[in-house]
Amino acid sequence: MITLAVQGAGVIGRRHIDHILASPAAALVAIIDPAPESEALAAAHNVPWFADFIAMLASVRPDGIVIATPNPLHVEHGLAAIAAGIPVLVEKPIADDIAAAARLVAAAEAANIALLVGHHRRHNPIIQRAKAILDAGALGKLVAVHSNFWLLKPDPYFDIPWRRALGAGPVLMNLIHDIDLLRYLIGEIETVQAMTSNAVRGNAVEETAVLLFRFANGVLGTATVSDTVLAPWSWEHTTGEDLSYPQTDQACYQIAGTHGALSLPRLELWTNSGTRGWKEPFVATRTSIVREDPLGLQIGQFCRVIGGAEAPLVSGREGLRTLQVIAAVKAAAASGGTVRVG
Repeated sequence: MITLAVQGAGVIGRRHIDHILASPAAALVAIIDPAPESEALAAAHNVPWFADFIAMLASVRPDGIVIATPNPLHVEHGLAAIAAGIPVLVEKPIADDIAAAARLVAAAEAANIALLVGHHRRHNPIIQRAKAILDAGALGKLVAVHSNFWLLKPDPYFDIPWRRALGAGPVLMNLIHDIDLLRYLIGEIETVQAMTSNAVRGNAVEETAVLLFRFANGVLGTATVSDTVLAPWSWEHTTGEDLSYPQTDQACYQIAGTHGALSLPRLELWTNSGTRGWKEPFVATRTSIVREDPLGLQIGQFCRVIGGAEAPLVSGREGLRTLQVIAAVKAAAASGGTVRVG
């Protein structure tokens, strides 16, 4: 049994707590959060509560720690855990700037301490099956990819001031998920072009972005993201991963190659039965999967990494690379030019 602590008992921290409590491979041995309601939460689960990491170390030493504190605190809390020799699963984004993320990754690698980043969607069985289809060459040579994140965040969402400020928009909050999956499925992104707009709400932060990517393997990609449109084409609305969103039978990713095309999350593969060509009839096949909560799967993998059974699916360096793409997107939008990642 792997013992785990959770630092940060906000919305995502509580989800991690629930998955640890439900995991046959893990035991929750500490909740770390100075808020009084977190102390009550720990008492409700009969779990030791601590106001800070140092206080926990005085009486409990977990096998691993999940860090779900606010983004600006990820590096500080991650470095403290690494210094104590404790493996870390830090929520995404790994940090709020590239230099800080690089410091955290370097510290973990120098100490040979496992550092995982919570890009949990890689663990989704949909993505794992899509990865297997692509790796098997079912699409031939990959040519193009498109990802879509279109939904409407209601007006009361923006009553909280920080959600109207720079850095709180859909590029960092939402697109980062899509960027990480594109990197995982297609390969490294070399260059980025981008435009952003805030024409509807007029807040300081962007609400819509359109992007162009060139991947190292020659694939060209596009992505659109907006949190101000009423539309069914987003990961949230198409996958059923989070049941608080209504599910639609639509696609949010399209991947195209010389021998076929794949839509996600439907896992619908389009090919020709014989000769390939634009006037040949299509054959469409869909792959079924067993649906599982990727946050729970992520906790299971964290336990196996701690136990030495496997390598991280999303390492600290992977989290850093995804953040570098987001930084390139912001730089490209600001400059109007093409920006090389990293």
